[in-house]
Amino acid sequence: MRRLIFSLIFIALTVTACQSAPNISSIIPPYVDTGIDPNSWASVPAGEFPRGQESHLTMIDYDYQIMVTDVTVTQYAEYLNSALASSDISVGVFTVETGEAIWSEEGVGGYYPGDPFHEAHHEEEVKAGDHLYVPFSEGVRLTRDGETFTSIPEYANHPMTMVTWFGADAYCKYYGGRLPLELEWEKAARGTEIVNEDGFAFPWGEEIHGNNANFYSSFDLFEKMFGKLGNTTPVGFYNGQTYNIDGHVYETLDSASPYGLYDMAGNVWQWMGDDHIDQHYRMMRGGSFYSYEVDLRVWKENSAGPQYYSPQFGFRCVQEVVK
Repeated sequence: MRRLIFSLIFIALTVTACQSAPNISSIIPPYVDTGIDPNSWASVPAGEFPRGQESHLTMIDYDYQIMVTDVTVTQYAEYLNSALASSDISVGVFTVETGEAIWSEEGVGGYYPGDPFHEAHHEEEVKAGDHLYVPFSEGVRLTRDGETFTSIPEYANHPMTMVTWFGADAYCKYYGGRLPLELEWEKAARGTEIVNEDGFAFPWGEEIHGNNANFYSSFDLFEKMFGKLGNTTPVGFYNGQTYNIDGHVYETLDSASPYGLYDMAGNVWQWMGDDHIDQHYRMMRGGSFYSYEVDLRVWKENSAGPQYYSPQFGFRCVQEVVK
């Protein structure tokens, strides 16, 4: 059995502006059970919610469900094994294109039908064909034995990272869902309550403290254990529990959103289903463990090409409710 290996070559353009990409591949944390079920979903009813920094009331006219946590490493390993068995995906060498750069990477991938191309200025064509989902590289928290994948035990309930937008999109569709639109994600993150003419700035309210979420210099448990850069935390970690791990005691605040979702601020950026028209960059929301707290506000967004992956990128899925 061998660990998936690769170098984080093009992750430097990930969305944390002038910061370089984090390298956390050598960190193996202890397993932490948060008690939060990653297979659970929350229901979001139709109705208005305050959108954006200006809290404009915006209507979503349908009910939907959204995952309570980000997709975990274990869940993604199960998907890879199932989709390989059904021949929906394959292991191989995939051509990766971004702008004028083209290269090849070994990994797991599958077919994507492409995006409409209008030859707009700066538009990058996303062609139909097989695309990389997850590379075989250092930093991927899976082990591989032939075509069988298993999560590294200590990371079993951490968010699945190092997955491209193609790989996130394919996971959700395989199970009958899709990636959330920004509107859906923001409503699920902040709810409908209005305080002093504004919606919540963070999923739990108006202020942020270090034990609300996993962000840069939040001095969370993993920063105490592994240094200032820290690491991802298990999904649902900030649920009000007090943890005692290897002699490190850490008390969290219950930081669920009004609909009961965890990690809607910090831990990993979450891929959205939205596309920059005439550019084809994909949107992301939520901030990561490598973001400052200002970027954890619910209206903050980011974007990257669908071929990019990073130890800061994860995702969750939504499903519309059929009546």
